[in-house]
Amino acid sequence: MSQPRALVLRAPGTNCDRETAFAFEQAGANVEILHVNRVLEEGKHLHESQILCLPGGFSYGDDIAAGRILGNQIRTHLADAMEQFRSDGKLILGICNGFQVLIKSGLLLGHGGEREKNDAKNSATLTWNDSGKFEDRWVHLRTASNKSPLLSGVDRMFLPVAHAEGKFVAASADTLDTLETSGQLVLRYCNPRKDRDDEEDDNSVVDFPYNPNGSLCAVAGVCDETGRILGLMPHPERYVDRTQHPRWTRGEGKLEGDGTAIFKNAVGFFT
Repeated sequence: MSQPRALVLRAPGTNCDRETAFAFEQAGANVEILHVNRVLEEGKHLHESQILCLPGGFSYGDDIAAGRILGNQIRTHLADAMEQFRSDGKLILGICNGFQVLIKSGLLLGHGGEREKNDAKNSATLTWNDSGKFEDRWVHLRTASNKSPLLSGVDRMFLPVAHAEGKFVAASADTLDTLETSGQLVLRYCNPRKDRDDEEDDNSVVDFPYNPNGSLCAVAGVCDETGRILGLMPHPERYVDRTQHPRWTRGEGKLEGDGTAIFKNAVGFFT
């Protein structure tokens, strides 16, 4: 396949769909942005795509909880189609609100082959930041597992976050250990000062503002048991060009932003 097809799924309140589509296009994908109602009406859109992305924003205004309404729609009306999408060896990426949707739908961390109908039975959730407010800042990240092909070849990233409900919490200590052992806690917030001091990062102790929400084990991204479904709170689509770096006018930043690798890996998975 020379040019895989990426479907960017939007809903009322989604506001990062165009930036995400641009990032996929720059990586070489054929991209289509569709409202969830179109996908509900015509299942062919999922069938014809190789990559599905749930972008950031505030789907349905986060009126009940972040990502819950769109997550309910997916769980209620698209569960079989999503399971087929996964079974066909395709990729799913959820960014920020999209990560929340993947969690609430049960698609990312639901139990077993058949996803649970009640998102309370998920093995983990995303809840309010420890600060109790919306956090909008740039963070340092490190890849903690090679399980996800979307993070292949990625060691460190510098990306922005913008969320109020991004704290990763597991249902129990045993659950957290299981996710850790299986390599599903793939992306962590980190403190670059420790790196400069040649100190070993402690997964459980990364303080604010380096860990912007208080996530357990400084978790910034999680994948499913196959590695092909990835959810992360930081926004890779917001740093694909050097001019998006907060200090690019001072000569900092890369010609190709850190977020680009995720989109190139998605495209490269099929090409």
